[in-house]
Amino acid sequence: MISKRSPRPSSRRSAREHRVSRNDEPYIPSASPQNRPQKTFFAGAKDKPGFTARPSTMKIVPLGGVEEVGENMTIFEYEDDIIIVDMGFAFPDENMPGVDYIIPDTKYLQENKHRIRGVIVTHGHLDHIGAVPYIMPKIGDPAIFTMPLTAALIERRLDEFHLLGRSQINRVNIDQVLNLGAFTIRFFRLNHNIPDSIGLSIKTPAGHVIYATDWKFDHTPVDGKPSEFYKIAKFGGEGVSLLMSDSTNAEVPGYSLSEKDLGETIDRVFRDAEGRIIFATFSTLINRIQQVINSAQKYDRKVVVTGRSIVTTVEIAFSLGMLKIPPKIIVRAEAARKLPDSKVVILSTGSQGEESASLARIARGEHRTVSVKPGDTVVISASPIPGNERAVAGVMNNLTRQGARVLYIKNLDIHTSGHAKQEDLKMMISLVKPKNFMPIHGEHHMLVAHAELARNLGVPDKNIFILDNGDILELSAGAAKISDKKIKTGLVFIDGLGVGDVGEVVLRDRKVMSEDGMFVIIMQIDRKTGKLINTPDIISRGFVYMKESEDLLREVKHEVRKVVEVKTNKPQEPNFAYIRGRVRDQIGEFLFQRTERRPLILPVIIEV
Repeated sequence: MISKRSPRPSSRRSAREHRVSRNDEPYIPSASPQNRPQKTFFAGAKDKPGFTARPSTMKIVPLGGVEEVGENMTIFEYEDDIIIVDMGFAFPDENMPGVDYIIPDTKYLQENKHRIRGVIVTHGHLDHIGAVPYIMPKIGDPAIFTMPLTAALIERRLDEFHLLGRSQINRVNIDQVLNLGAFTIRFFRLNHNIPDSIGLSIKTPAGHVIYATDWKFDHTPVDGKPSEFYKIAKFGGEGVSLLMSDSTNAEVPGYSLSEKDLGETIDRVFRDAEGRIIFATFSTLINRIQQVINSAQKYDRKVVVTGRSIVTTVEIAFSLGMLKIPPKIIVRAEAARKLPDSKVVILSTGSQGEESASLARIARGEHRTVSVKPGDTVVISASPIPGNERAVAGVMNNLTRQGARVLYIKNLDIHTSGHAKQEDLKMMISLVKPKNFMPIHGEHHMLVAHAELARNLGVPDKNIFILDNGDILELSAGAAKISDKKIKTGLVFIDGLGVGDVGEVVLRDRKVMSEDGMFVIIMQIDRKTGKLINTPDIISRGFVYMKESEDLLREVKHEVRKVVEVKTNKPQEPNFAYIRGRVRDQIGEFLFQRTERRPLILPVIIEV
């Protein structure tokens, strides 16, 4: 059941970082944060949830994450109770100039915040936690429930916005049972490229939902904690009304490469490199960071960590015991300069070519403590997000011009996805044996590919539901259907400190200015007669070079006078709003006829 709405563009650009660190290297804390026990929410690990039969419906509403990769946020609603799963942002595409992030529209939740029983977060990536500081204050700061690493990352993000302490952040145990209103939630471990990733079993009297986003089956994970297959099979044996599962790699055949296999490739790079190694990856790929540290220890290299976000991640993961760092292996850049190049590895952000990230600044020669040397080996351990290819190529060109050797996914198998490919997706469906299926986390074509996998495994076509953001899936007594109603959704843009103050009109103006420039016409007009007092002044930015376009500008000034001083049968007080509109329209058309370009026309009237 596929929506007919046109899909919107996928998000493509990397995040700007908020937190400012004084040093490139992390301060390694000696103690981990203490968990906050919240006994009132939890049942024992062995307790079996039971329900009294009540004829009602559970509503499932994706506010983001089913028309794009990112912006993940889903509402589960049963009678007077609402729970929220994840609260992420998406990155803008090339049609959104100046926008930092996109977050889901939460007007419905704001209107019903008294019914929200809690927020459950599946893992610590920004497309699942990035919108927390923007949304939580608007919906009443409900309690958050998540695993310890994710909780620490959320706390750090809230602290950046001076919001820490407003919401109660509860650290859950993987075997706990969480009761929120009519909802009973159980957890199971999933592998991703960040530890503490979880899937959810969500039960109400209306049915049993398995929610699995951002996962893969890794039988040899770096942390030694594989997915909990026995729990998934157990939950499947209880009867599953609906499976909601990650679709990011639904079009890719085979199995996902294990992080441990990737570690062997990293080890070979360290073994063969004669000079320094500059290793760039996503800041939250803790398993990848661990493998770099492991290889550095094996080949007697010291590690310099540079980049605000990766410094933060290393601090948090180490404090929680999820990152094993040998004593004295991390050093400051100043100390590394005194070592032979063969004894140094630089761990950096910037695998997506972000302009402000460490790797890009190193490539441009603008980094405060690190510069490229001939003989350096640069490893970019990530796949470019669609739309970032040009930025990544630019960074690589700058690096190679300075004598560095660059290894990336096209010339070395140096990255593995954290998302399941087709064979693992089929295994999940087979373990869960759902009555109904809803693909999530992906663009529309990815959801369709995942739906086809479910269909081939025997899920009836009438039981497969592909939703758009804001659609409502109703689940009652195990049966599912898409409601005729819909929750209002849209794009909420974050631009600097502004939340939602940039809309489609502003973006359209920005796009016009970026493509055809801006043309300002300044007119002094007599407020009594409506006549021009002086020749109009023209300012052109990004449209034409004024010194070389004197003839065109002279014609424009003449046309402006013709538009403003329209002859009428009787004198009347000028309507300046009407004049501005006529100048904008007619001068815009005149310039298009002369240049076949449409700059943004800004008429300015000075009343005299």
